[in-house]
Amino acid sequence: MKKLIVLLCLVSLSVAQAQEFTKQDTLRGSITPERAWWDLSYYDLNVKVQPEEKAIAGYNIIRYKVLEEHDVIQIDLQEPLKITGISQGDQQLDYSKIGPAYFINLKKKQIPGEYNELYVQYVGKPKEAVRAPWDGGFSWKKDDNGKHFIATSCQGLGASVWWPNKDHMYDEVDSMRIAIDVPKDLVAVANGRLRETYEYEQGDYKLYEWFVSNPINNYGVNINIGDYVHFGEKYDGEKGVLDLDYYVLRDNLEKAKEQFKDVPRLMKAFEHWFGPYPFYEDSFKLVEVPYLGMEHQSSVTYGNQFQNGYLGRDLSKSGWGMKFDYIIIHEAGHEWFANNITYKDIADMWVHEGFTTYSEALYVDYHFGEQAGNEYAIGIRGNIRNESPIIGVYDVNQRGSGDMYPKGANMLHALRQVIHDDEKWRSILRGLNKDFYHQTVTTQQVENYISEKAEMDFSKVFDQYLRTIKIPVFEYKIEADNAITYRYTNVVDGFAMPIRIFADDKELWLKPTTEWQTEKVKHGAAAFTMDPNFYVEVKEL
Repeated sequence: MKKLIVLLCLVSLSVAQAQEFTKQDTLRGSITPERAWWDLSYYDLNVKVQPEEKAIAGYNIIRYKVLEEHDVIQIDLQEPLKITGISQGDQQLDYSKIGPAYFINLKKKQIPGEYNELYVQYVGKPKEAVRAPWDGGFSWKKDDNGKHFIATSCQGLGASVWWPNKDHMYDEVDSMRIAIDVPKDLVAVANGRLRETYEYEQGDYKLYEWFVSNPINNYGVNINIGDYVHFGEKYDGEKGVLDLDYYVLRDNLEKAKEQFKDVPRLMKAFEHWFGPYPFYEDSFKLVEVPYLGMEHQSSVTYGNQFQNGYLGRDLSKSGWGMKFDYIIIHEAGHEWFANNITYKDIADMWVHEGFTTYSEALYVDYHFGEQAGNEYAIGIRGNIRNESPIIGVYDVNQRGSGDMYPKGANMLHALRQVIHDDEKWRSILRGLNKDFYHQTVTTQQVENYISEKAEMDFSKVFDQYLRTIKIPVFEYKIEADNAITYRYTNVVDGFAMPIRIFADDKELWLKPTTEWQTEKVKHGAAAFTMDPNFYVEVKEL
């Protein structure tokens, strides 16, 4: 086993060393000088969607606050889309370009403290998604009645795949308008609330104007177009009455009315564990799309075919995964961890996916009991591969391993056990959403917060599970005098996570380190059992 672990570490290291990053990776993934000097305030995005041509055209007005003097600003837009005009006030601006990064030469003096606007026009046929949402872009599909069924998705790839913006996660606008022109036989749904619709006197298009009144990350912005029908309900939540709105294809209305009963249930569970839904002002929407789903803020997209589990499968193999619709629960959980609390760098994507995968277990816990939630969390360990670390490479737009989902969740599940006080653990989860409300964060901020509020130093636990592929091994020996001798191996220096065993029909807490220790057990060490809620391997010597 040790040889295998060493081999995996060497393979992971060699892959990381072989990874080469380009200047474009840095321009995409870092806070460049041309990004750092200004702070986003408002986007006014206007897009005309032409389904027959698979083309779009529009503009984005970018309002920003000047933080320091500068004369070049970076705006991103990915090919094959093209910027056709850039202006500030009545002045047309020229630019240079490296890949998707446009470096625009400003003529107006940028005075710190002032707010300015940039008007960016663009046109083209955007990248078509091959395997949305993992390979993003535009999904151009048709429903069973032959009507256009269209959606966007862009996490990781970048929002600049379909609209011009400051394409880095560290900076969010305070609010946003999204106006979509679509053929008048279709409905366009975006983030926030629908402010108005406008049907032109001439032509075959109709305008849908949506407004987001809360800060929003750029990959959370989406547009969805189809032959939608709408229904909704009211939820009496922690901050008052929350509007729950649902948009589904006309033929799926009755199925959706049954399947979407999970939404009030998830609100009840998640407001209990995480605090109030973070976007009451913008409502909560669940929108059917032609791909599996995505956590677009206040416009969660859904394509799980109106069935429980993950496309009808239980990812935990515990049975509990078939008690709910995976996409509804998981993607809505991101409203707290992804949309309310957002990573600054995609290398820290575990903050989104680890917490949200763990939210599935907490949903089960809330509705079916703690043991059920434990079984679900333990069950998803079967999906962990441990081929590379959870945290990616910073400043080059590289996410970490897909283990960020089940492994991140199981690390959090273990922390809950160590804290051994569910009210304190709940206060930490709620506190994260309160103290980092509508903010972008780093892993270090989250780690420090949990350790501080728990009054325990978890830094080595985070290092172990987030930054290595090594799983702690709890080694033990049964001694002749009714004692257990034990230690940790395969751990980072200083790793000393407490662990619980059960002996003599009682729980017993051990504090293993890499040094051997001995604990006497009254009625025989051979009768002890390990608590399976800790993600460690157990080895008897």
